[in-house]
Amino acid sequence: MTFPERFSNLPPYAFPRLRSLLAGLEPGGVPVDMTIGSPQHPFPHWITDIIAAHASGFGGYPPNDGTPELQAAIAAWIARRYGVAVDAATQVLALNGTREGLFNAALALCPEDKNGTPVVLMPNPFYQVYAVASLAVGAEPIYVPATLETGFLPDFSALPEDVLNRTAIAYLCSPSNPQGAVATPEYWADLLALAEKYDFKIFADECYSEIYRSSAPMGALTAGKELDPERVVLFNSLSKRSNLAGLRSGFAASGPENIKRLKALRAYAGAPLPLPLQRVAEMVWADEDHVEANRALYREKLDFSDTLFGDVDGYKPPEAGFFLWLPVKDGEDATKQLWSSTGVKVLPGAYLGREYQGSNPGTNYIRVALVAPMNELQPGLTRLKSCIYG
Repeated sequence: MTFPERFSNLPPYAFPRLRSLLAGLEPGGVPVDMTIGSPQHPFPHWITDIIAAHASGFGGYPPNDGTPELQAAIAAWIARRYGVAVDAATQVLALNGTREGLFNAALALCPEDKNGTPVVLMPNPFYQVYAVASLAVGAEPIYVPATLETGFLPDFSALPEDVLNRTAIAYLCSPSNPQGAVATPEYWADLLALAEKYDFKIFADECYSEIYRSSAPMGALTAGKELDPERVVLFNSLSKRSNLAGLRSGFAASGPENIKRLKALRAYAGAPLPLPLQRVAEMVWADEDHVEANRALYREKLDFSDTLFGDVDGYKPPEAGFFLWLPVKDGEDATKQLWSSTGVKVLPGAYLGREYQGSNPGTNYIRVALVAPMNELQPGLTRLKSCIYG
């Protein structure tokens, strides 16, 4: 199959698809956008001062792998957060946002053959970059349902033996987007044992790891610290943790061989963060005060949501992250009804999933992003509740 043919059957990306769905419909109230998870809480006030102090750095090419200071700051954060020591120079790669890493890691680390066509596993629903990365390397993407029955995490162990024997990579997002489910220590242990048995890598997308209610979710590096460090590749960023989606500071952390191969690819195909922004990231990764304040704001929103939707049949309070995954009869119908009746804009759950073996596990859900200020969020959610659930 040629490269263009691999992408010929991709559905439109979620947000252009949403625009088409709502085209011609007028909002039935003051618009409140709850579609995209773009943080709106304040980021640290001192960031602009750091940019100004290092503005001359915009005049030169930035270091491709990240400054030594940024790599050290990330390694120190990993040690504090996950209790795992990694070598800053050989086990950390600074990224221009984690989307770059989640995509390029498949290019750098997926073999061309593994008992035939390699398989890439991913939850369903999922971050669509996983599927595109799989297709880019000529692998077979397998969309594993993450439903209420499976705790909103994929049950990779239920897959047939022939699929597992061909598996090269398994993507896992914990806390999950869109459901807010958290992989338990038992879940991680089972997944790592499966990866050891069938010799595949785990790409752990942990971008929502710092938005939680009470206890910090266990990460893949913590769960796998006794194993070969090449088994897991961790991805995280400042986008959600620090409300800095526009800064584009992320990282990949793994064993030295994985990172070596990622660095080799990035030398040709990467876009390193401008030096002044790397200087900002060095400071932001080192500061936790703003993260705790951010988490408290989201906790207030999650608590309000629980109170409002607690009597809705099928509502499951998210354990972490900043999305609600609300059950509805049909996600597209509910989205159009909400927009035309109330002005509240949400995302149909099916746009985050994929039809696989006759069903899309997102069809009967809508995703609601809790990123708007509380004075917009409360009336918006209240209108949503009244419109959809009565």
